[in-house]
Amino acid sequence: MWRPQRSNTTRKIFTSRLISTEPPFSKVLVSNRGEICQRVFRTCKDLGVKTVAIYSTADAQAPFVKEADEAVCVGPAAASQSYLNVDKVLQVIRDTGTEAVHPGYGFLSENADFCQTIEKEGVTWVGPPVSAIQDMGDKIRSKEIAEEAGVNIIPGYDGTIESVEQCVEVSNQIGYPVLVKAAAGGGGKGMRTCHNDQEVREAYPMAKSEAKQFFADDRLLVEKFIVNPHHIEFQVLCSPPAGGKLEKPEDLQVVVFPERECSIQRRNQKVVEESPSCLLTEETRLKMAEQVKKLCQKVGYVSPGTVEWVLY
Repeated sequence: MWRPQRSNTTRKIFTSRLISTEPPFSKVLVSNRGEICQRVFRTCKDLGVKTVAIYSTADAQAPFVKEADEAVCVGPAAASQSYLNVDKVLQVIRDTGTEAVHPGYGFLSENADFCQTIEKEGVTWVGPPVSAIQDMGDKIRSKEIAEEAGVNIIPGYDGTIESVEQCVEVSNQIGYPVLVKAAAGGGGKGMRTCHNDQEVREAYPMAKSEAKQFFADDRLLVEKFIVNPHHIEFQVLCSPPAGGKLEKPEDLQVVVFPERECSIQRRNQKVVEESPSCLLTEETRLKMAEQVKKLCQKVGYVSPGTVEWVLY
């Protein structure tokens, strides 16, 4: 799908308006790969901030590596041995004198322990607070919080699935079809749709292994699989009030942007995004946006973010 692209000149004007003084740090490391790194690097360049890329041996010649001011290899192709290797990433941060880390999305961006470690190193975390990562990066905990906030959630089991037999038992209680999925991470990884006991028995070890590989967290949950749903997303921008202190959740300032229809997917990965969604009525749109706001305030989320919905 075509998207209008901001020219370099326009981007420089835009960023100069955002920051009229010297940037708060001189060097940023992006603990990710691909186009998200390129976006951050280009903006940093406009602001006069030096950049550091980390890469696996498989990405040595990738464009994002070449766009960074510095680039350091952190391991072999397997993400678990490179981009998810916290010790190696930390060593790069120390060796390069990095002052801030931008996590991008996926990989370590939802790893609260990584965020805490970064901050203990005296390095700025360019992302949401640790508490929000802990709450929303864990699908089990996030569903509990959403329910407390009065947000609609998909029916399922409230807790971690500890064994294949429990997975089968819970799946029968929920009713097939069900979705066995990773409690951490996202991007369609660690997910399996099951229509009977045999498929659950086959899916459980595969989903668990995939979750461990991509998110370094093999916990699984089970919820009802919604047949032919619509995948709707709302992007948000959240910030504390003037002064930066939140006295109560309602003080959090939340801007909810128009929704995106993301239902055209392949292997649980979005292919096309369309805005606005042709499915939503104005009444439904306003109700969903209000629940999005309540969720962000309940969590105390500060940063850009996305709230995803399965609509049926």
